[in-house]
Amino acid sequence: MGVMEKMRNSTSSILWILIFSFGILWVLADVDFFGGITQGPTSLGVVNGDPISLEEYNNRVSFYTDQYSQQTGSSMTAETRRMYENQAWEDLVASRLIQQKMNEMGIAVTDQELIDMITGDNPDPFIRQQFADADGNIDRIALRAAIESPENSQAWIMIEQQLRDNRRQQKMGNYISSGLRVSSLDINNEFVRNNSFADIRYLRFPYSDVSDDEISITEEDLREYHRNNPEQFERSETYRFRYVSWDKTPTAQDTLNAINDVEDLRIAFQNSENDSLFLAQYQSDVPFSGGYVTRDEIREDFLPVFDLEVGEVSEIMMINEAPHVFKKIDERGDEVKFGVLSYEVRADPIGTIDRLAETAEEFEFYASSEGFESEAERRDLEIRQATATKDNPFVPGVGQSQVLVNELENLRRNRISDPVELDDQFVVVQMLERISEGVRPLDEVRSQVENAVRTQKRKEMTYQRVRDLLANNGDLETLAAQSEKEVQLAEAIRMGGTSIPGAGREVGVIGAIFGMETGEQSGPIRGENAVFIIQTDDISIADPSEMTASQRSEIRNRLEQQKFMAFNEVFLDRLKSDANIRDNRRQILRN
Repeated sequence: MGVMEKMRNSTSSILWILIFSFGILWVLADVDFFGGITQGPTSLGVVNGDPISLEEYNNRVSFYTDQYSQQTGSSMTAETRRMYENQAWEDLVASRLIQQKMNEMGIAVTDQELIDMITGDNPDPFIRQQFADADGNIDRIALRAAIESPENSQAWIMIEQQLRDNRRQQKMGNYISSGLRVSSLDINNEFVRNNSFADIRYLRFPYSDVSDDEISITEEDLREYHRNNPEQFERSETYRFRYVSWDKTPTAQDTLNAINDVEDLRIAFQNSENDSLFLAQYQSDVPFSGGYVTRDEIREDFLPVFDLEVGEVSEIMMINEAPHVFKKIDERGDEVKFGVLSYEVRADPIGTIDRLAETAEEFEFYASSEGFESEAERRDLEIRQATATKDNPFVPGVGQSQVLVNELENLRRNRISDPVELDDQFVVVQMLERISEGVRPLDEVRSQVENAVRTQKRKEMTYQRVRDLLANNGDLETLAAQSEKEVQLAEAIRMGGTSIPGAGREVGVIGAIFGMETGEQSGPIRGENAVFIIQTDDISIADPSEMTASQRSEIRNRLEQQKFMAFNEVFLDRLKSDANIRDNRRQILRN
């Protein structure tokens, strides 16, 4: 039986199937099933089921951006902005986790507590600050009027929520602090560490005295060291990739634009009566000093100002590739007061930066379909290769770029990235290989292992030589003469210190010193950079009973703060590791 005949015989069945199928489609359309599929995630992220909205993320980023602009007077670079974007995300995740933990622990603020925080005898510092009278007391009448005013109702809702959140966090902090109490023994030990001192004489035998020619290294030495010290050769996830780039260096047109900007203001600068205000208003890159200077005190590039008349503005001069004009404001004997109007030549955000971004986007589009190499060859672009490591923002050949490392973390093998904007260039990368974390093989770290083994042998040989020297000689001076070394003096070495005068950082040696008696001579002590023989001239151990009340309080506060900060870091890391965190930033922000 032919195909058409079979279809004719099955017409009724097919018809009912189609009707049923369309019915399902209509139902799914009514409930926006397909919209839900195509729409993707509706929130920027989710922390244990609690969504993070795009709006609050953008608000947090805007807060950081505004702060940065106010503090620096300039806009963020692409790299700096990405750093603050990541910080905003981490802040929101941490806030969710802490709020959830407080809910789990039942930490709450009652309505009566909130009322007391606003109208009680000891209101919250925020209320006290907003409604203080001239004498620093709470203006109860003004406070009551503000509370009862209908137009303030929405503002009070926000204030009350903020006061609740602040008090909950305060309770959480108190709860944590209660378990981190500093004991009297901790305080006594810290006082002793900071107030015990030693005067010593010592001989120092640097490990570097053993030359490379004296050291022999076998293959078995290398294998044994590599096998016994795997933690030294662990690597994080590594990315091998290739990339093409477009330099964001200002163009000739950008230079001309900067020159025109200065030229347009030259006459106004000459006619200005308040030059300090003028230069500040037009944001000259050279700040106004306002002082008088002599010819010898001025930088060579600015010497043409001496050839001007008072009130005259120079023609444009290019200094370090930036346009400058000078105005002689006043002259006093051989001194002059002057101002400089200058703008650094920057790549135009539209004419240069946007054009480069479009060019990079075009390359990515065609490279994804035609091939990375063929598209780079067609556009005469140089392909470079590089390797990056997760959690390490320095990329050899590219420089410091957390933005690029973040992009690589989310890129699969052979995939081509969207254009990535760095501070000085745009790049499009193709992932070649993702290398999992683990211990790097010996062949890959051979030179590093050789250096470690050589250092280890050098230390052991030095230690053995000092032991042999001690076996045949007596006091420090005799040992110094025998070894052709000089006895060195170090005074007031603090028990809690980290370095020895003339010897550098030697924490272990300092620990050994305070385990000795006054007048005692040590055996060989292994240090970071040398072997030591110590003679203690005086050791003064502090007596905790001499500690004043203010000293005890200061030490307690400092130790509690240190414990609290250390605990918070571990506490938040633990909350993150136990949480279900979904990060939709890549998908949402790209869309």
